[in-house]
Amino acid sequence: MDMEAQSEKVTRQTTSLQTQTETVSINGSLTKASLSLSTESGDRGGELRWHVSNAGKSKGERSLDFDRDVLGVEVKDKRIKLKAFEVVQKESWFSGKVEKQRVRKDYVFEMETEAMATLWGRMISDRIQLLGRPKDLFVIVNPFGGKKCGPKIFEKEVKPLLEAAGIHFKMQETRYRMHAREIVYSLDLSKYDGIVCISGDGVVVEVVNGLLKREDWKKAITMPLGIIPGGTGNGMAKSLLHSVGDEYSASNATFAIIRGCKCPLDVASIVQGDKILFSVLLLTWGLVADIDIESEKYRWMGSARLEIYSLLRIFGLRKYNGKIQFVPAPGYEEFGDPIEELVRLKGETIVLQDASGNGGESEMNGYKGASTEFGASKWRFINGPFVTVWIHNVPWASKDVMAAPRAKFSDGCLDLVIVKDCPKTVLLSLLLSVRDGSHVNSQSVTYLKVKALKLDPGRRVGDPTMGGIIDMDGEVIARGDDAIHHDPNWMDYGTPFLMEVDEGLATLFCPN
Repeated sequence: MDMEAQSEKVTRQTTSLQTQTETVSINGSLTKASLSLSTESGDRGGELRWHVSNAGKSKGERSLDFDRDVLGVEVKDKRIKLKAFEVVQKESWFSGKVEKQRVRKDYVFEMETEAMATLWGRMISDRIQLLGRPKDLFVIVNPFGGKKCGPKIFEKEVKPLLEAAGIHFKMQETRYRMHAREIVYSLDLSKYDGIVCISGDGVVVEVVNGLLKREDWKKAITMPLGIIPGGTGNGMAKSLLHSVGDEYSASNATFAIIRGCKCPLDVASIVQGDKILFSVLLLTWGLVADIDIESEKYRWMGSARLEIYSLLRIFGLRKYNGKIQFVPAPGYEEFGDPIEELVRLKGETIVLQDASGNGGESEMNGYKGASTEFGASKWRFINGPFVTVWIHNVPWASKDVMAAPRAKFSDGCLDLVIVKDCPKTVLLSLLLSVRDGSHVNSQSVTYLKVKALKLDPGRRVGDPTMGGIIDMDGEVIARGDDAIHHDPNWMDYGTPFLMEVDEGLATLFCPN
């Protein structure tokens, strides 16, 4: 009887069994191994468990969970190779604490017959397939972000894991700003199960904007997006990994994509007249925007540039006049003062209307922004001057800054953080406490959730010729310095613009 026939015979004998135990050889030692497949409704899990001994002394059991630990499986003759990316405990040489981290390791099980190896390999492979993992990915690498490590991260950390998992991919590097938006705008999405961004947060935003500019945006925006940190800030990747207590690393972010778990992501539309942009991370104005954008000249320093320039800007503190109008989320109605103003979004037109009845309309290709109507009684306002205004969609602004600790990926809200009159000594303490989110407990910080927001940015206090910078997801979208050349695609500084949230519009690969 040939090997294929033997395998079919074994299959018929064992398909009704959900747990099988066989004698196998691991590293030259015979032991018992059990293959278990879950029979619970809706549970597609399974594991391989075996007894470990050394010199005749029992050392307990080891196990590999197909979902949480295994990348892929390979069968050759009597051998089954499980390619694992498992959690181990290691003592930190720096702190002395025992920490959990994932390591890449292969386990080779030699079965008694080729037929049994074929059967077990097939069962493991089939069970992994049921996990809904992606099979084909389009990978966008930014070679300019952060310390320009994107290509190296792809080759050293991402590519080996994708290959071990048997995932096909096509990689393309960006060549200039907004190139990622152009790529996904014309990409044949039917060929892929997801788009992966190896970059800071900027490329992710470009991809979302590119998908929403397509004529088939309703289908395009459902494409799952994977985020692997390769820039300076990396707030989205940090937010995703921190949400489940995973260590912040490119390899952990890659494994989250391989596992194929998904979660919805809110998308904020930013509208001014006939201009519209889409944000998934944050928008800042005032101190935080000044630090982020003006410190670009020190990009060679990496993330340290933000800390150093923060000190410079605090000692030379600026304040900006302006006005913020917002629709508070339930539970935050006591913030601000009521306002008699109606801002409406309805149908295929966007209307931004002030108290005098002046407004504008926009007809655009692709997605036209959130479509919600709020009555005048819902709106409230806070007047400046402001030190900084921080509007967040996720908790972390960067891997070191938890700006909005209560932010959720998909709650239909933006988290609004405001600092008005604040002594410099207090700002210095906030600079330290922002690392763990405890800055929101300061009396100098106003923190609330909003459903919609209208920002009216004004001029710098003491110098009416100078305006501020409005920074969306790490990129300038408006600035009020008339001496600086303005990008024609920027919004007009000093003209109000509207932000509103479309709950769960986009999709992310997530760790759990």
